[in-house]
Amino acid sequence: MPIPMAKDMLPRQQGFLNSPYPANTKQAAGIINGVQTEVMSISFADKIIVTIMQGGRLAQWIHVILDSSNPNRADQHVPADSGEGGLLPLPHLTPMTLLGGGDPDREIMGQLYGTQIASAVATKKPEDTRVIVVGLGLSKIEADREIFLDIMELVLKCI
Repeated sequence: MPIPMAKDMLPRQQGFLNSPYPANTKQAAGIINGVQTEVMSISFADKIIVTIMQGGRLAQWIHVILDSSNPNRADQHVPADSGEGGLLPLPHLTPMTLLGGGDPDREIMGQLYGTQIASAVATKKPEDTRVIVVGLGLSKIEADREIFLDIMELVLKCI
């Protein structure tokens, strides 16, 4: 007599989502501005979680909803032109701090990363409507273009 599998024991309900287990996970790491930086992405059926850690810390959590229910937004997933305009986030994305933040500089930086990561996902996969959750743990909050681009390069390896 065969042993029943866990999937055979689950009740069959309308709307049951069969998603892969374990969740797809990608990682990248590098030294940015002299600090070891680790980025990890975990793709669930309803969310994509991206963590950016320096020194093993996570101090702030931001979420951005990709799905825009506004039917007048036909242009929402049109990628920007290449060059400097390609760095601009999509205009319909609204980041929201879930935990952490505190001072205005940290809040602004967290929302910048959240919006930019969500824009990258929406540009790469325009049909994706999952929520993007970003965990941010930078050792210092610096408005430095090179640091931002280096971190985003690690993120792009993971999404």
